[in-house]
Amino acid sequence: MGSALIVGSIALDSVETPFGKVEEVLGGAASYASWAASVFATVRLIGVVGEDFPQAHLEALATRGIDITHVRRVEGQRSFRWRGRYEGDMSQAQTLDTQLNVFADFRPEIPDEYRDTDIVFLANIDPALQRWVMEQVTGTQLSLADTMNFWIEGKRTELLAVLRQVDVALLNDAEVCQLTEEPGLVTAARKALSLGPRYVIIKRGVHGATLMSADSCFSVPAYPLAEVRDPTGAGDSFAGGIAGFLAATEDLGEPNVRRALAVGTVMASFACEDFSLERLWRVTRDDVRKRYDELRESTRFDPL
Repeated sequence: MGSALIVGSIALDSVETPFGKVEEVLGGAASYASWAASVFATVRLIGVVGEDFPQAHLEALATRGIDITHVRRVEGQRSFRWRGRYEGDMSQAQTLDTQLNVFADFRPEIPDEYRDTDIVFLANIDPALQRWVMEQVTGTQLSLADTMNFWIEGKRTELLAVLRQVDVALLNDAEVCQLTEEPGLVTAARKALSLGPRYVIIKRGVHGATLMSADSCFSVPAYPLAEVRDPTGAGDSFAGGIAGFLAATEDLGEPNVRRALAVGTVMASFACEDFSLERLWRVTRDDVRKRYDELRESTRFDPL
C-alpha cells in the first residue's frame, strides 16, 4: 500500500440543509480528503486545531489508520469554524460565518519522515503555503493542488507559481474560466495546462468531473443519488479518493488516472449522503467497487 500526504484545514462545521441541521461537527478539507484517501492508502495528515477541538474527532481519524502524529494542537486558541446553509438544489453553500482562529497562523512543517510520501494533496489553502509545502517534499511521485476563486482573485501570482510546481490542478468549472480568462470550458482547461500542470481536473458538481491532459479530454458523470443530505466536503472527498487510489495502485499513467477520477466521483457521492463524515465512516472498498461498477456500466455504450 502506498502513502498519501494531505495538508489542509481541520474544522468544526455547523451546517443547515433542507434535511436537517448539525452543530460543530468534524469538517475541514483535510478531514474529508484524509478519510476518503484512507479507504485505499496510508494517510499522513498535516493540520492544526485549537485547544477546544474534541479529542474524539482526532481519535476517529486515527482509528481509520490516518497518521495524526503531526496534527498540531495549539493551547490558548480556538479551532477553525465554518457555518453554512444550503437551500433549493443545494448546488451552492451560503457561508454564514467563518472563524479562522488558529488556522489563520497555519504554517505547515513537513517532518523528515513524511517528505518522501508517494502522493501529496494540497487542499484549498493559501497558495503561498502550498508552495511552502512543495519546497519541503522530496521524492514525491505525484502532487495535486486544489484552489478557489478567492485565491485566484487575491493571490494570483502565488497560485501561478504553484501550478508550475504541481502535477495536477483541481478547479471547478467557474474557477478554471476565471483563472484563464477564457469563457469556454475546454479552451480554459487547455490554457490551464499551459501554466504547468500535467493534468487539470475540473470539478463540475452534479455534472461530474473532467480530466484534461495535453492529448485528451475525459469526463465521468456524477454518481446518481436518490437523496443528497449535505454536499459539504464532496469536492474534498473527491480529491482524497483520487489521491488515495493513485497511492495504492502506484500507477500514474493516464488510464489509471481516469480510473482514479471515477473513484473520486464515487467517494464524493458517499460524502453527500449524510452530514459531516457520517456516511464516509462506514465506506469499505467493496462499497466503492460496487458503485464504481455501477457508474462504469451506466456510461458504457456500443459503437455505431
